[in-house]
Formats: sequence, C-alpha cells, structure tokens
Amino acid sequence: MSIARWILTGSVCLFATIGIIAFIKKNPSTPPPPLSKPAVKPALTPVPIVPHTPPTSSITLAKKAENSNLVAPNSEQNFSLTLQPEKTSAIEDFPQVDRIHQLFNTKGVKLPIVDTITYNSKVEWLKGRPAWIADYAVHYSTSRHFIARSLNGRPDYFTQKISTGGLFNVLRKDKDIQFYLLADISRFKLGLYYFDKGTNERVLIKTYSIGLGRLDPHSPSGCATPLGLYALGNKIAVYQPGTMGLLGGKEVEMVRVFGTRWIPFGQEIEGCTSPAKGLGLYGIPLIEQENNEGKTQFVDNCAFLNTNEGDGGIRLASEDINEIFSIVITRPSFVLLVKDFRDARLPGIEVDLPLH
Repeated sequence: MSIARWILTGSVCLFATIGIIAFIKKNPSTPPPPLSKPAVKPALTPVPIVPHTPPTSSITLAKKAENSNLVAPNSEQNFSLTLQPEKTSAIEDFPQVDRIHQLFNTKGVKLPIVDTITYNSKVEWLKGRPAWIADYAVHYSTSRHFIARSLNGRPDYFTQKISTGGLFNVLRKDKDIQFYLLADISRFKLGLYYFDKGTNERVLIKTYSIGLGRLDPHSPSGCATPLGLYALGNKIAVYQPGTMGLLGGKEVEMVRVFGTRWIPFGQEIEGCTSPAKGLGLYGIPLIEQENNEGKTQFVDNCAFLNTNEGDGGIRLASEDINEIFSIVITRPSFVLLVKDFRDARLPGIEVDLPLH
C-alpha cells in the first residue's frame, strides 16, 4: 500500500473516533462500560425519630415540687412526679382533754352517759329489804368505786356513807356504752373514750401519761408492750399496802410491783402482736417514803412513768389507774395500742363536747 493510501485510511479512522466521542458527550444517560464489579452496600435499618426534649435538672424539679406540693423523685426512681397530700405538723401532740368532772359531778354540765340519782332505800326494782349502794351499783351496771367517788365529791373510792336524799351519779341504764383506751406507744399517752352505740358517737373523756414495757428492737412496737386491739378481762384486782401475793414463786407485797389496781387484757381482738395472757393495765410500783411528820407512807415511784421500764403492760399513776378502774370495769371495755394515735381506728364519730 502506498503512503498516500495509509494517510487517507488514518484520517478516516481519526475522524470516526472524534465523531464517536462527540456523540457520547451529547448523551450522558448512556453509562460507560463498567471497569469492575460494583461493591454491594449494606441495607439500612430505619431509626425512629425521637423528638428532642431538653433535660430537666433535679434542682428545677425540687423548685417545682416546692411550689406545687409535688415531690421530686430520686435518681433511682422512674422520672415522674407523685402528688402528695397536705402535710400536718410533724410534732402533732396527742389531744389533751379532761372531762372527768362531767362523769362524777352531780351538779353542772354532765356527760350524756350519766344520770344523777337521789338515794332512797326503798326502790321499785328491789323488794323485801332496803337498797344499799351495792344494789344501786348492780342495778345501773356501775361500779361501787364510781358511785363512791361521785358521792364523796373527791377521789375516795371506798367510803359509802349516805342517807336519804343524797346525790350520786351512775352510768345510764338505757345507754349501750363501751369504753376504749387508746395507747400511743411513741408518746407514752393514753386516751379514755366512751362510745355510745345508740348515737354512734365517741367522746374523749381524759388523757393520761403512761409507762410501757422495756425496749425491744425485735418487737413490732419497739418494746415489750404489744400492738393491737384487746378486750379487757374481768379478773380485776384491788391492792392495798399489806396485800401479799405470789410472783415468780416468791411472796411479794403487791403494791410494790403492780401498784393499787390490776385490769387484765382478756382477749385478742384484732392485729395483736402478743397473746393477752399476762398483760394488763396496772399502777406504777409504790415505794416507802418518810413524810414531814417522820411517818413512813407509800408513794408512787414516778420513775416508771413516761419510760420503758415495765414487763409489757401499761402502767399508770395510782390516781389515774384508780380513776379508770372505777369507770370501765362494769361495761364492755377495750384497749387499742398503736405506734401513732393518728393511725388508730376507733368506732363511731368523734364529738367534741363543751368542757363546762
């Protein structure tokens, strides 16, 4: 082939190549031939979109709680707020009341559970002989101790001298009455209530200071005195100096251990943490002391009040246990022991009667 033919053929090929390149640039949708096998991309997992909420600091929560009566949770709890009830005073005291005069006084305002009786030896409910104080006591289901105190106008529970026309109070015969003793273990307080089943009303008569059983961290109450509702028993006792009895196999003068009165727990009713046997209400021990005239007399050992020095029962000063004894021993009576009086459940609707 001549040189001229080679030149001509080369020119044709050159122009053909230029034409192809120009055509490709005008049609970019035509992919170029792959150079290698494309890499496979991993599949993507959809991620939910969570709206962003600015975090709230514990300080902010505390301020909100302070302003809206809400309590901020601690870091170990779920992040939520809990509505709290209105708080009462942290040092709320056991109610202090004394209406005892309205039980025993024959004049003035009286509690609606008592009547004033005018003594007469001749009564329609007793035939064949004169009626004595003991007969009135039986007829009105009222203790002779109660009548004697009302008759004497002072805490004398034994003298029963009376003549026709004498006045004294009795528990009303037409009233279905129960007595409740509410013991607050944490405050060393005892409240004496009456409950009138007919009217469904409950009244606090008087508040007393008490002594309790020895401290015991393993006991539900924290001491040897139990918790729960007990009925009071009928194996009651009156002790005077010189009254002897057996205790732990030894003969002892009872007033030196149990004071002047004993009212046993008779039966467990509800929520009782100890059996009733061996438990009761009784006086603080009496000790001998010389008076100003140089004579020896028995007085209360007050170291046993407002303290945990007993074996498990409830101790009261002599004047207080004598008073309670005179009121409760002839009607159905109960004792409810709680750690905090605000947790107590007593029957009826509490009524606040005037004191005078």
